[in-house]
Parts: sequence; structure tokens; C-alpha cells
Amino acid sequence: MNWRVVLTLVLLAGAILSGWSVWRQNAERPGTKVAGQRSDYVLHDFELVALDGTTGKEAFTLRAPTLQRNPGDRTMSLATPLFLVPDDAGHYWEVRSRTGWVDSEGNEVRLLGDVRAKSPPEASSPLTMNTEQLNIYPDSNRTTSRAVVTITQPGSILRGRGLEANLATKRYELQSEVRSRYAPSRQ
Repeated sequence: MNWRVVLTLVLLAGAILSGWSVWRQNAERPGTKVAGQRSDYVLHDFELVALDGTTGKEAFTLRAPTLQRNPGDRTMSLATPLFLVPDDAGHYWEVRSRTGWVDSEGNEVRLLGDVRAKSPPEASSPLTMNTEQLNIYPDSNRTTSRAVVTITQPGSILRGRGLEANLATKRYELQSEVRSRYAPSRQ
């Protein structure tokens, strides 16, 4: 027998064995294509400026390391978002959290984990609000929470469970377990 024929048969057997092995390993793997789990799009390290639908003025600016849109229900998930919300004087509130979620219409924003809202440094009476969960309804200028909320202003600390706030009138209402503490400012 010719050595070339033997070498060709050995190489052919090796190719068939390799192909069969690859095919078998792929058949054993669970399916990697799962419907509905892949994002429509993902933004990384972005800044988004949202405008008011009626006046065209800036409604808020959003900065975050990641935004993912779910194609199934068209909601968006945010990682460590920072919302900059302008007040009437053009100064910015800072609202931060660990995660965020926006409904498909943009009518509701849910912030979860270490939520902190801070009034502009130029405010005459600076305010800081801390909670674990905060829902924001931009169209109606409303904010709610079912969690414990702590509101700190110079001279006082308010703490209570549940929050209803009207951002337009700047009226805040703690729902239950409300405690107030006088905290003199140190100079």
C-alpha cells in the first residue's frame, strides 16, 4: 500500500472524528438563544437631556453607566443613575440611586437602593432626602414612596414611613410613623 493513501485515510478519519466531536458538544449545550432576554439596545456611560413635552424646556438630565431597554415590554433598566432636575431658578436637584426602572411611556421612574435627593447648593434652605425606594411621576410632578424616608433640613430631621410629595407645590407628606427631631446647625 502507498504511504500517501494511508496518510489520506488517517487525515480523513481525523477530520470525521473532529467534526463528529464538535457536533456532539454543540448538541449537549443548552440553547443559548432565549427569547425576550436580550436588550433592544444598551447605552454605556451616557448623558440624556429630556425636554418637557409642552414647553420644550429641560425636564431633567440623566447620567448613568448603563441603560438597557427590554424589547418585550419596552421598559428601561438603569444602573446607578444620576438625575439632575432643574428648579425654577435654573439650579439642579441631584437624585441618585443604585438602580432605576422607567416604564415604556416614560410616565413612571422607580429608583431603588440608597436613594438620595439633594437640593441645589444655592437653595436658601438646603434639603436632603434619603430612602430605599422612590417612585417619580414626571407628568404629574408627583413623588411617592412606601419605604422609610428621612428628610433633613437645617435645624430639623423628619423621618416617617411612606411619602406623598407634590413637586410643583413643594408639599411633602409623610404617611405614618412620623418622628421629628430638632437638630441645631453647628457653626
